[in-house]
Amino acid sequence: MTEYITEELIKNIASNLSIRVDQVNATLKLLSEDCTIPFIARYRKEVTGLLDEDQIRAISKEYEYGVALNKRKEDIIRLITEKGMMTDELLTDINNATKLITLEDIYRPYKEKKKTHATVAIKNGLKPLAEYMMTLPVNGSLEDEAQKYLNENVKTVEDAIQGAKYIIAEEISDNKDYRTNIREKTMAEGLIVTKKKKDAVDELATYQDYYEYTEKLSYLKTYKTLAINRAEREKVITVSIEPDREKLLKYLERKVLNKRETYLKDIFLDIIEDSFDRLIFPSIEREIRSILTDDAEDKAIKLFGDNLENLLLQAPLKDKRVLGIDPAFRTGCKIVALDETGKVLDKNLINQNQKFPGEKVPEERIIDAAKKIVYFVKKYNIDVIAIGNGTASRETERFVAETIRKYDLNVKYIIVSESGASVYSASEVAQEEFPDYHVEERSAVSIGRRIQDPLSELVKIDPKAIGVGQYQHDVSESKLSDTLDYVVLKAVNEVGVNINTASKSLLQYVSGLNKNTAKSIVDYRESNGSFKNRKQILKVPKIGDKVYTQAVGFLRINDGSEPFDKTSIHPESYDVASNLLKYLGFTKEDLGKKELSDKIASLNIKEVSKELDINEITLTDLLKAFAQPLRDPRDEYPQPALKTDILNMEDLHKGMELEGTVRNITDFGAFIDIGLHESGLVHISKMATRRINHPSEIVKVGEIVKVWVLDVDMERKRIQLSMLPINN
Repeated sequence: MTEYITEELIKNIASNLSIRVDQVNATLKLLSEDCTIPFIARYRKEVTGLLDEDQIRAISKEYEYGVALNKRKEDIIRLITEKGMMTDELLTDINNATKLITLEDIYRPYKEKKKTHATVAIKNGLKPLAEYMMTLPVNGSLEDEAQKYLNENVKTVEDAIQGAKYIIAEEISDNKDYRTNIREKTMAEGLIVTKKKKDAVDELATYQDYYEYTEKLSYLKTYKTLAINRAEREKVITVSIEPDREKLLKYLERKVLNKRETYLKDIFLDIIEDSFDRLIFPSIEREIRSILTDDAEDKAIKLFGDNLENLLLQAPLKDKRVLGIDPAFRTGCKIVALDETGKVLDKNLINQNQKFPGEKVPEERIIDAAKKIVYFVKKYNIDVIAIGNGTASRETERFVAETIRKYDLNVKYIIVSESGASVYSASEVAQEEFPDYHVEERSAVSIGRRIQDPLSELVKIDPKAIGVGQYQHDVSESKLSDTLDYVVLKAVNEVGVNINTASKSLLQYVSGLNKNTAKSIVDYRESNGSFKNRKQILKVPKIGDKVYTQAVGFLRINDGSEPFDKTSIHPESYDVASNLLKYLGFTKEDLGKKELSDKIASLNIKEVSKELDINEITLTDLLKAFAQPLRDPRDEYPQPALKTDILNMEDLHKGMELEGTVRNITDFGAFIDIGLHESGLVHISKMATRRINHPSEIVKVGEIVKVWVLDVDMERKRIQLSMLPINN
């Protein structure tokens, strides 16, 4: 596609992203060499001028769009030239177009049309009559002029005039300037109007807000666009765009007649009205609906991506032994004990919940279940009990809290989102990992591991199943998948991966790797034991020099023969790193020690950079790795909130102060886990004293926040919260 790259395209990308042209060129060169985005962002900072992953991806996306635009320009220029209709002015317009929609407006008059009223009229020889009318004659007789064009296909004067009117109406409709202006004016001033269909079925009144709804397009929230689209697809409502029709007709009148007097004025007013109602606005309406949908999809996908990234980067509960519980009624609760690395130590079943509605649970069943919990906690030195938030979660939480209190157990518990756990437990990945386990047992393992290392566990699940999106089923699946895969890739490489413990699911997201190379690494590890150093990775089948270069910096070996292998330092910089350590008066064994960190803190980076001839960016990164060789960015985030006692909805009252974890963010607010089965909603209007455009300005998924109870609806199981203190 290099033939579609132009200097203008590079300048446009730089301008759109507010970066330099040389940064764009450098990034595109690296991408063309099959360098991955994480690799470029981490190990080619001096080349790109410190661009981060999101900027590099934006360059790639802008480039793809620009290439597609330039290819379309070339096709249009060729097609119009072949018809002998190209002019210098037209060529300039095409070359200056920066959007595909603008380009298609330009091409519209020259496009091969299907059979229309106008094409039939032209075929019948009425184009000269239309051209006569377009001269806007001051006087004369249209009937006399039309008489000249009667033939076997045009029987009457009325037919001739009507055919000419069709031709003029289509020419007006094809005018790019008219279309652009009408589209822009409608977007700025038009209304979207929805009405319930007479035969609509909406049993739960899901779309009640849109039974009679009118909103100015410029004020329409993107999440409402997606809701309206869904309601329309489900045949609950009709949707229309209503422009200021009279104003737009006046605009066309001014443009077409240009204030000239003509005896055909009334006829032209009819033509303009017909062109607008039959040709221009129906297509403009479709375009506007498409623009609104694309914008809403893009924002929803970005929000999903942001939420997912924050969820993946939640702080892990390191070095904690966990008892994972998958709650249930009829089939009982599956429990699994996990060691600090997530290895399953034991599993069992407890039956303390009802088997069927109304059952009085026998006391011996409750005692037996409690004894199993006590046994697991004490035998395996459990630190935390993780309870899934699905069916029977509330009942199981109550039982766990009472057991902890009754038996004075030195353990805390936490309610964990089960989103995607059922998807994982039935997947090939889970079956391969635990072939002899029941689905619910695999689910219990996933629930427990999610608090030990959220990233390592959640990468096993299709990101779309994790449940931190908004209208995710109403957006382009390919665009959503592309964004979510990128988010996972970014998160995994930001943290880095221990090659000796990582699963195939985690390894496949490492820069340069894929499912096949990840499997090769695991197979090699199982056959040859743990990796001793990064050089050994080159012995893995399917790992060539190119893949090795892209991946190795993100693959860590914590207890290997080469101390640098546990850091983010790339092997290509090992010699430079060794010389730098020697210059500082330390050895590799000193990595992470306070003495080395203190020395680094006292350095003048500019002077050292100049003295050792090391790029300042590279020098800074090396020194950070020396000071924190095992740095995990997640360590800077707050730990999950652990509990020792239960909270019921009945316990809540207005003004009550609570602490909770942000579970999901939407355009209209944030859902907060306050330790109940039901998350509470903080509406955007209750998040700050100042006006904010989006909840993500205030909170992020996984963040622990202070909230106050605003209202409790026991019947609908809804809790309204505020991040602003309120009075009782």
